[in-house]
Amino acid sequence: MDNGTGIEQARKTAEGLAYSSGFGNEHSSEAVPGALPIGRNSPQRAPLGLYAEQLSGTAFTEPRAHNRRSWLYRIRPSAAHPPFTRIDNGGLRGAPFTETVPDPNRLRWDPLPEPPAGTDFLSGLWTLGGNGDATQRVGMAIHLYAANASMTDRVFSDADGELLIVPERGGLLLRTEFGLLRAEPGHMALIPRGVRFRVELLDATARGYVCENYGSPFVLPDLGPIGANGLANARDFMAPVAAYEDVEGPVRVVNKFCGNLWAATYDHSPLDVVAWHGNHVPYVYDMRRFNVIGTISYDHPDPSIFTVLTSPSDTPGLAGVDFVVFAPRWLVGEDTFRPPYFHRNVMSEYMGLIEGAYDAKTAGPGGFVPGGGSLHNMMSAHGPDHETFERASEAELAPRKVDDGLAFMFETRWPVTATPQAMAADHLQTGYDEVWQGLERHFRP
Repeated sequence: MDNGTGIEQARKTAEGLAYSSGFGNEHSSEAVPGALPIGRNSPQRAPLGLYAEQLSGTAFTEPRAHNRRSWLYRIRPSAAHPPFTRIDNGGLRGAPFTETVPDPNRLRWDPLPEPPAGTDFLSGLWTLGGNGDATQRVGMAIHLYAANASMTDRVFSDADGELLIVPERGGLLLRTEFGLLRAEPGHMALIPRGVRFRVELLDATARGYVCENYGSPFVLPDLGPIGANGLANARDFMAPVAAYEDVEGPVRVVNKFCGNLWAATYDHSPLDVVAWHGNHVPYVYDMRRFNVIGTISYDHPDPSIFTVLTSPSDTPGLAGVDFVVFAPRWLVGEDTFRPPYFHRNVMSEYMGLIEGAYDAKTAGPGGFVPGGGSLHNMMSAHGPDHETFERASEAELAPRKVDDGLAFMFETRWPVTATPQAMAADHLQTGYDEVWQGLERHFRP
């Protein structure tokens, strides 16, 4: 099958997909009527000759409110496979990141270069950096991807963590054990720890970002004084409905385990789940549906109000990693410097751009562009560049709609150590510090 034919078929499949809405729900779905057992999880004989299997994303004994698990009813059990053997990691790396030292300097990259022909999502993964230790289920990693081919006859899963995928260019059809998801630029998709999936392209090329979360599964943040509503609404998260592959023949299954890739050739597709129920499920979310909370008087609240999802740590309010989105919004603050203020932060921030421009950074060649990213490690001073500062300081403070850009941030409690390939990359910008030059002295005692 040529790439054009595959894209057309993937587009037809992606059109009109059905979903089950809600975040953290006890979803249930069956692709064939009667495939889900009623009143029990593991009957003596599962319906339709299927195998019952539990997939646990948390320990059995974690509190009910935090427990993640799903029951799968599949054609063959996951245990029916040959041994895995080590394969080359390509551009993918895992924590702990010890080949370089954490760098306090502010860093910025242009988009990934175009990949060689025939590069699929898995081959196109490229690790920028991260922190923690995958073997201890602590920390996170930042990856980028660039692809021009669909995954065919192979499937991927990540035992180290959940994968939060943010497309920047080109749509993706995600075929998972639970069913199908369509993720376009402006969406984010999450694949839970251990769930197998295949990525098919909906366009000739695809590019984007991936946050690999080793720690506690992402949850919606508490709203506190905001009240019962606002930020990301649970009903806007879309889980797939059951859709299975009954395919005999060799399928290469690649597993990321403790930072390395392992592979085994199955004699059938592992995406053979006919029915399922539970809350350890993949989902997709349209970031433009984020309900932005902001000032209607003066100043502006801290950027934590843009948090879509958070991975809690052992310290209340201190996240292992937050996923933050800067969605379209109105700016109305009186006597207020409206772009993000100058600051130093105990958290470390990686920011990416999906489309348009970000209101604190200058766009264009050599600037902050879609597909690029910046890393400001803990206590690295940053904020609006010189051009943005001058413009915002003199702007007329009429109400203004910010709707010409969509940016996001992976924010983490630990420093991010960049990989050697990220520090030596041709697309690492030189002279990033220069954007803050020209911020002149205005003090007049």
